[in-house]
Amino acid sequence: MNFELSPELATLRKRVRAFVDTHILPAEARVIAEDRARKYDTLCALQALVRREGLWTPHLPPAWGGLGLGPLGMCVLFREMGRSPVGARCFHCDAPDQGNMDVVLASGTEAQKQRWLGPLVRGEITSGFSMTEPAPGAGADPSNLRTRASRDGDGWVIDGHKWYTTGGGDAAFLIVMARTSDDPKTGATMFLVDRHAPGIVHVRDFDVMAEPLLAHREAELVFERVRVTDADVLGGVGEGFRIAQKRLVPARLTHCMRWLGLATRTLELCKAYLSTRKSFGRVLAEHGQIQHMLAESAVAIHAGNLMTFHCATLLERGEARQALPYSSMCKLHVARLLCRVLDDAIQMHGGLGYSRDVPFSDWYRSARAARIADGPDEVHEMVIARELITRELELLV
Repeated sequence: MNFELSPELATLRKRVRAFVDTHILPAEARVIAEDRARKYDTLCALQALVRREGLWTPHLPPAWGGLGLGPLGMCVLFREMGRSPVGARCFHCDAPDQGNMDVVLASGTEAQKQRWLGPLVRGEITSGFSMTEPAPGAGADPSNLRTRASRDGDGWVIDGHKWYTTGGGDAAFLIVMARTSDDPKTGATMFLVDRHAPGIVHVRDFDVMAEPLLAHREAELVFERVRVTDADVLGGVGEGFRIAQKRLVPARLTHCMRWLGLATRTLELCKAYLSTRKSFGRVLAEHGQIQHMLAESAVAIHAGNLMTFHCATLLERGEARQALPYSSMCKLHVARLLCRVLDDAIQMHGGLGYSRDVPFSDWYRSARAARIADGPDEVHEMVIARELITRELELLV
């Protein structure tokens, strides 16, 4: 096994880290404060600087203005961007737009790419992904999908109720998952839908544990006889579940990469405080209980890094099916470690950690969703156990 990065990727990593340290971290609080007022001057200035540095949408092929990075390259750069909650957005790599770009690029027609992907890549518009539904609709179990697209003449009519459409309130278009038959495997279809089409009702952006930040405002949408055409079908009728599954593993990894970056920054901030704060005659870093928490966090982050790199390597080799259970391991482990690292950081800082003078409580409120989004812990445990029992999952890779 070779754990060394190529010289090109190592250089790129240094450039991204330097950009985050030099430009994004000092402006982070200003970006967040402006976002509360729905202003984006600082964000736009950072994005313009990213473009000039040639680091815009690095996950895309060069033909679309990116750097043509594979999953492994994305692992390296997304971890650096993830050290700030606004980092990925500055590089135009944040969810849901990053995943939607990949889906439309892989499954869209040329007309669809010209209409939606081009403006999205250039940052002229934003997008949403509408799959999750309020109970009893689709959630952790996508087979509960209730939004339906029915044939009507030479087109389709969509009726349904969605929520957790991240960024859906401001999006120019949505990728909408709808049921087109009752077949358990081919019963779903994805549609590219103009967000402002007649019949789409933006019910609200509903409150969640975390404070809204940039595109991460959760929209509830109702579709009332929304008309689309065959030209709006993404990838083919009945291909919805297949496309979603293909999107799933890379999407999990991109989340893990960003979470690892934030967990690492949390530990860095802890080290700075623990080496100066004294309690019971010694600096906190000298206390055994503190060292235990630090060691546990370091081990968990290092393990998460290795798991993520292993899964990304499988994707680089085109072994998406083999990567599936390992992606569940990554998602399960990294989501838990992020919450634990932040919880320990709050504990180690005592009263200061509970205050908003440090960012841990804000980050934790956002991080808690990590154990639910893209499949809750329990689903990933089920996948891992099933693979272990039925497919002889290889643990010593």
